[in-house]
Amino acid sequence: SFLSAASFQETTRVLTDAAIKGKRDDLLGLKENVIIGKLIPAGTGMRRYSDVQYDKTSAPVADVTEDVEITE
Repeated sequence: SFLSAASFQETTRVLTDAAIKGKRDDLLGLKENVIIGKLIPAGTGMRRYSDVQYDKTSAPVADVTEDVEITE
Protein backbone atom coordinates (compact mmCIF):
# COMPACT_ATOMS: atom_id res chain seq x y z
CA SER A 1 0.00 0.00 0.00
CA PHE A 2 1.13 3.57 -0.55
CA LEU A 3 0.70 4.41 3.13
CA SER A 4 3.10 1.64 4.10
CA ALA A 5 5.53 2.72 1.38
CA ALA A 6 5.42 6.32 2.61
CA SER A 7 6.59 5.23 6.04
CA PHE A 8 9.82 3.79 4.61
CA GLN A 9 11.24 6.38 2.25
CA GLU A 10 10.46 9.53 0.31
CA THR A 11 7.30 10.19 2.32
CA THR A 12 6.40 13.43 0.57
CA ARG A 13 6.86 12.00 -2.91
CA VAL A 14 4.87 8.84 -2.17
CA LEU A 15 1.96 10.70 -0.56
CA THR A 16 1.90 13.39 -3.26
CA ASP A 17 1.90 10.76 -6.02
CA ALA A 18 -0.94 8.88 -4.30
CA ALA A 19 -2.99 12.06 -3.93
CA ILE A 20 -2.48 13.11 -7.56
CA LYS A 21 -3.48 9.65 -8.81
CA GLY A 22 -6.45 9.45 -6.43
CA LYS A 23 -5.20 6.25 -4.87
CA ARG A 24 -7.16 4.64 -2.07
CA ASP A 25 -5.71 2.57 0.76
CA ASP A 26 -8.14 0.02 2.18
CA LEU A 27 -6.01 -0.34 5.33
CA LEU A 28 -5.81 -4.13 5.16
CA GLY A 29 -2.33 -4.45 6.64
CA LEU A 30 -1.09 -4.17 10.19
CA LYS A 31 1.31 -1.33 9.48
CA GLU A 32 -1.26 0.93 7.83
CA ASN A 33 -3.63 0.56 10.77
CA VAL A 34 -0.89 1.26 13.31
CA ILE A 35 0.15 4.40 11.39
CA ILE A 36 -3.35 5.89 11.54
CA GLY A 37 -4.06 4.66 15.07
CA LYS A 38 -6.76 2.07 14.35
CA LEU A 39 -7.03 -1.41 15.79
CA ILE A 40 -4.90 -3.83 13.86
CA PRO A 41 -6.69 -6.54 11.88
CA ALA A 42 -5.29 -9.44 13.87
CA GLY A 43 -6.10 -11.68 16.80
CA THR A 44 -9.51 -12.02 18.40
CA GLY A 45 -10.43 -8.44 17.48
CA MET A 46 -10.98 -9.48 13.87
CA ARG A 47 -14.58 -9.52 12.65
CA ARG A 48 -14.45 -13.21 11.76
CA TYR A 49 -13.98 -13.97 15.46
CA SER A 50 -16.64 -11.59 16.80
CA ASP A 51 -19.39 -14.26 16.85
CA VAL A 52 -17.32 -17.13 18.25
CA GLN A 53 -19.03 -18.94 21.12
CA TYR A 54 -16.89 -19.97 24.06
CA ASP A 55 -17.30 -21.38 27.56
CA LYS A 56 -17.07 -18.59 30.13
CA THR A 57 -16.39 -20.87 33.11
CA SER A 58 -13.03 -20.29 34.69
CA ALA A 59 -10.44 -22.87 35.59
CA PRO A 60 -9.91 -23.67 39.27
CA VAL A 61 -7.33 -21.48 40.94
CA ALA A 62 -4.50 -23.25 42.76
CA ASP A 63 -3.85 -22.38 46.39
CA VAL A 64 -0.34 -20.95 46.20
CA THR A 65 0.03 -20.84 49.99
CA GLU A 66 0.23 -24.64 50.19
CA ASP A 67 3.67 -26.08 50.89
CA VAL A 68 5.15 -22.66 51.67
CA GLU A 69 7.56 -22.48 54.57
CA ILE A 70 8.12 -19.04 56.05
CA THR A 71 11.50 -18.43 57.66
CA GLU A 72 12.82 -15.36 59.36
